[in-house]
Amino acid sequence: MRIVLVGPPGAGKGTQAAFLAKNLSIPHISTGDLFRANISQNTELGQRAKAFMDAGDLVPDEITIGMAKDRMEQPDAANGFLLDGFPRNVSQAEALDAMLTDAGMKLDAVLDLEVEEDEVVKRIAGRRICRNDSAHVFHVSYAPPKTDGVCDTCGGELYQRGDDSEGTVRNRLEVYHTQTEPIIDYYKAQGLLRTISALGDVQDVTQRAMDALKK
Repeated sequence: MRIVLVGPPGAGKGTQAAFLAKNLSIPHISTGDLFRANISQNTELGQRAKAFMDAGDLVPDEITIGMAKDRMEQPDAANGFLLDGFPRNVSQAEALDAMLTDAGMKLDAVLDLEVEEDEVVKRIAGRRICRNDSAHVFHVSYAPPKTDGVCDTCGGELYQRGDDSEGTVRNRLEVYHTQTEPIIDYYKAQGLLRTISALGDVQDVTQRAMDALKK
């Protein structure tokens, strides 16, 4: 299967992508991984992307599209893939369509993880990270530490990352609404969109996604 996963920040796309890719035996291709791999391997696209990032500028669509194309042409993606974070706008969606058409392929479905804006803010703004180990993550509502502000695992100080503040989260949501949300209508017009609720346990959301794909 060839699937695109969309949804606002905090919808749980990364978590669901990992579960779905495993269940469907297809590679999970995320924009973040593409950038990290190209930059660490010092590819031409990685060098170009890093120059923009170092300058604090957005990486142009053509570079992101090039990275995605290279990755989708790898042998492990021959029988399908799950795209997470790409396409990010309608221009990228059109480029993806053109790439697949050229290769004699097409998308099977676009999964839209739906979650209310206030819930997104609550999820992200409530996160607390351990200063000693960023893998130790808590949440003031959903997974609070036994002692306020103290990591259960190592006793380190828990803090809120700057980009997890409510103001920053709402800004990220505004960017999502402006740039990425239009691809939902784009894929809806093609009959590819499958919208599911991203609320509840991770396993429940995964099951909803699998059920939607079976249809």
